[in-house]
Amino acid sequence: MTGQRDQGCERVSPVLGARSAGVLLHPTSLPGEGDTGDFGAEAYHFVDLLSAAGIGVWQVLPLNEVHDDGSPYQCQSAHAGDSRLINFQQVSAEYGIAPSVEDRIALLDSAIAQLARLPAEHGERYRAFRSRHAYWLEDFALYRAIRRTHDEQPWWAWPVPLRDRDPTALEEVRVSLHDAIERCCFTQFLFFEQWRRLRAYANDRGIRLFGDMPIFVAHDSADVWVHRHLFDLDNAGHALSRSGVPPDYFSATGQLWGNPLYRWDRMAETDFSWWKERLEAQLELYDFLRVDHFRGFQACWSIPMGEETAMNGQWVEVPGRALFESLLEHFGQLPIVAEDLGVITEPVVALRDDFELPGMRILQFAFDSDALNPYLPHNHARNCVVYTGTHDNDTTLGWFEKCPEEVQAHVLAYLGEPSEGMPAALVRCAFASVAQLTVVPMQDLLMLDTTHRMNTPGTCSPDNWRWRFTWSMCPDTLASKVRAWCDMYGRLAH
Repeated sequence: MTGQRDQGCERVSPVLGARSAGVLLHPTSLPGEGDTGDFGAEAYHFVDLLSAAGIGVWQVLPLNEVHDDGSPYQCQSAHAGDSRLINFQQVSAEYGIAPSVEDRIALLDSAIAQLARLPAEHGERYRAFRSRHAYWLEDFALYRAIRRTHDEQPWWAWPVPLRDRDPTALEEVRVSLHDAIERCCFTQFLFFEQWRRLRAYANDRGIRLFGDMPIFVAHDSADVWVHRHLFDLDNAGHALSRSGVPPDYFSATGQLWGNPLYRWDRMAETDFSWWKERLEAQLELYDFLRVDHFRGFQACWSIPMGEETAMNGQWVEVPGRALFESLLEHFGQLPIVAEDLGVITEPVVALRDDFELPGMRILQFAFDSDALNPYLPHNHARNCVVYTGTHDNDTTLGWFEKCPEEVQAHVLAYLGEPSEGMPAALVRCAFASVAQLTVVPMQDLLMLDTTHRMNTPGTCSPDNWRWRFTWSMCPDTLASKVRAWCDMYGRLAH
């Protein structure tokens, strides 16, 4: 990828909207009393902070139902919402249930029972939700109910009739696990209802929701269990090849993600209907979204089963151009941003630019080479999103403190020997970029060090995905300072 090609592309995708600024914060990182943040009062307080700061975009990580490791990039469904984010105080209040009901199963059962006694619109909304989402919801609820009764083992370890979706076996468990299935469906209804209200609250204040869609889905997911023919699996459900990336900035041995690769030939036979349904579900949640690992739509790094690292893989071309043409015809526009980081070739750049998709620039990647580095601000294009760092990077302060002295000196010289220091100087640099949209992780606005990192790729650290902020970390001047930057650099949303 070259800065020259990007500089020649002046057209800005309407997806990015007016020049603006955003904050990257996953809802699990919100303050609160529970194990994770949720869609309760703290989320609305955060939106108020963004509004006061003149911010026009709230970027989140994937909001899907996670596994025990908490990674939003290896979820149990490409459609189902993360039930940890449901605020049960809202559920108690809305359904007239005493707050003393602390057991979530009991609370859900009470709320379901209340539907018949509440105004008809409650039941109508629930029935409409189930009907609209039936194409994935019923199978996901069945998957979750079976998984719970089999000690949370992956679906390929279930008894063969259930693993292979024998119709008689599935009908039997639908009957025997009826209550658990109903509870799961209702939980998803609560998730979508609460997120819909929170999103409307943000939209009413001029803030758009920027989502994130991983290119791959987890092997142990309802999607793969239901659509086995669309994935590179053997007859027992085991992956024949797995996804990842070769050695890169983050790992000397590459990253072995473990997701099964797609059978793109079979997807093409249905005119990519699976992808159309997936994107439709995403656009119900977000105003626009980032597609993670965009280069995988041109070629995927295929790692044979049995390899312990990602080093011995190979690039396998995929029909990304045919996919995007089909999606463009179906949706009229592609409301997506391409995560075009890593090993980027000319065919990947052509795929991105031919569909006029915005790309990404990471300032932490800008200072390890020469003046042609495409991540340096003077090489930025308007049709892109610039970040100080993402959820996979160290905080900017942590990154800077770990840089060799000569790199630190180079960074400060490029930024004009700023008196405000780091990370504020790099945040200001991001705001000043010609990029149409600037997004800064919350940690960098709060000037936090490496102990506040969200994720370290390629590791199983127990700290991954656990970070949360507290309001005590926010100085009283935060909103006014950020608003001044938005105003100064033409990014003020309201």
